Amino acid sequence: MTDDETWMGWALAEALVAPRTGDVPVGAVVVDSSGQVIGQGHNAREALQDPTAHAELLALRSAARSLGSWRLADCTLVVTLEPCAMCAGAVVLARVPRLVLGAWDPKAGAAGSMRDIVRDSRLNHRVEVVGGVRAEESAALLRAFFADHRGMDSAWTGIVR
Repeated sequence: MTDDETWMGWALAEALVAPRTGDVPVGAVVVDSSGQVIGQGHNAREALQDPTAHAELLALRSAARSLGSWRLADCTLVVTLEPCAMCAGAVVLARVPRLVLGAWDPKAGAAGSMRDIVRDSRLNHRVEVVGGVRAEESAALLRAFFADHRGMDSAWTGIVR
């Protein structure tokens, strides 16, 4: 198992916490250059009644507190689902050099699916993207969540590419 796959296991464990509060099962961790998890988060929009409480943002905030700096220049963000536009922008602004994602999101993804904010040459920072790490596990969590909570959403059936 590669480091990326191991770290994705941490993110998947975070994702499993989210449905307890009715949140979509997305989890994220931030790993420093020595391979230590320094930030973690899971979707908590319902739990916190905060539209910005996405797993990625919570993990980035946690990592910034751990480092005492908003610049996460030597870190990797590992997330179970391709970031949306808001989260992709935050990854760029935090100067994260590397993004590892599980499932691609053809409905709202902004790291290569619908948009590619993290690699947009017009921005001051670009991010290396490693996609599809443990993708089927990540997608299965989402499919199960939506099947249980509102019937199968057809957009999620093609989430893995």
